[in-house]
Amino acid sequence: MAILSRRVIGLALVALATIAFVACESESPESPASSPTAPAEEVAPQPTVRPTATTEPSSPVVRQPTFPPPPVLDRSKHSVDMSDIYFDRFDGSTTKLSSASNELIDLLRDAIKPIYQPRYEDPGVDDWIEPGDLIVGYVSESGDAYAYPIKFLNFHEIVNDVIDGVPLVVTYCPLCGSGIVFGSRVDGQAFVFGNTSALYNSDMVMFDHETGSYWFQTGGEAVVGELTGERLEPLASSVMGWGDWIAIHPNTKVLSRDQGLGARDSQYLRDPFSTYASFINEGENRYPFPVDDELVSDDLRPAEIVVAVAIGDIERAYAPGRIGDSAVNDEIGGEPVVIFSRGSGSFATVFSRRLNPDDRQLEFEFVDGMFVDSQSGIEWNLAGLAVSGELEGSRLDPLPSRRAFWFSISISNQNIEIYGNE
Repeated sequence: MAILSRRVIGLALVALATIAFVACESESPESPASSPTAPAEEVAPQPTVRPTATTEPSSPVVRQPTFPPPPVLDRSKHSVDMSDIYFDRFDGSTTKLSSASNELIDLLRDAIKPIYQPRYEDPGVDDWIEPGDLIVGYVSESGDAYAYPIKFLNFHEIVNDVIDGVPLVVTYCPLCGSGIVFGSRVDGQAFVFGNTSALYNSDMVMFDHETGSYWFQTGGEAVVGELTGERLEPLASSVMGWGDWIAIHPNTKVLSRDQGLGARDSQYLRDPFSTYASFINEGENRYPFPVDDELVSDDLRPAEIVVAVAIGDIERAYAPGRIGDSAVNDEIGGEPVVIFSRGSGSFATVFSRRLNPDDRQLEFEFVDGMFVDSQSGIEWNLAGLAVSGELEGSRLDPLPSRRAFWFSISISNQNIEIYGNE
């Protein structure tokens, strides 16, 4: 029996402030609602839904690998209340982790299918991405660029990979707009991540295959299980429009929409969450799943996009929509940083202002559409590359960051500072 996913916004109806549901099918041995061992917790109809990949025949390709079940979740160790973690049963009801059976947990695992063996292609091979479509961008240690279209990540949310010997996981939760690339090593051990189909404060909960521990995605923190308290380290990445990315990384690899899942290619041609932020911001109680409002600072609108940068014990959030087109010269934990902000797309790239190898400290401003070194007039692009003058070809060191809706960032770090609130 197919699982009915109710996590996709009906765009036209959302614009009218009404609720719409779009059904997406996903292979499953049975519907979670039919599980006799895990009674459903009835909840009000949800205003948004997360999609899963639909199934129909496609051209033969290498299939995604399968894994044995992870160890049974150790519920004796947890840093959050397990009644705050909700399984989406994909039928309009939810079940709290505190009352979920192991059978239901097994059944819902990877109902939203992660990518465990990603396939990439060159730009232009498959013209399914428009210039304005958002992507999560990552540049490897060797300088190779990779693009992960959010229109694809909406449906799969997790991509595991090893690039230049670095094990990493690309994560995206449509319900909190959080596009973050994490290194997937903890204490020297590499982990592989899947999707629990559960949410904590309306944010995706991942699990690792090695211990079965549950991870709060935006925080990159294990919150239930053997690894409770461990954290993943964010890597330098950025979320921006495909047109901007391809202009500064013309040789980028882009995640193929053909990943051997038998999914309908047409589902990736739209972004059902493109108006989701305004849907949350326009009224009260708009979250699709429970959110503890006491954990959310009201300094910014709940679905305002922020880019958070942590150095040492200090983390600061920058809201590109408020900063606008600007170069923000700042200092975090003693490190001089610059945020290249683009207000029109609410995205930003983050770099150290120390120019290696001579350790020169730069100051920047935004002039005529370019980021300019105010001392020398040298122009730099969004990728931190000098494109003129004596430093042409030099690169600024990118810094790790997290990009997400404010409510999720605020929950993940109650002590985060907001740029401009000093």
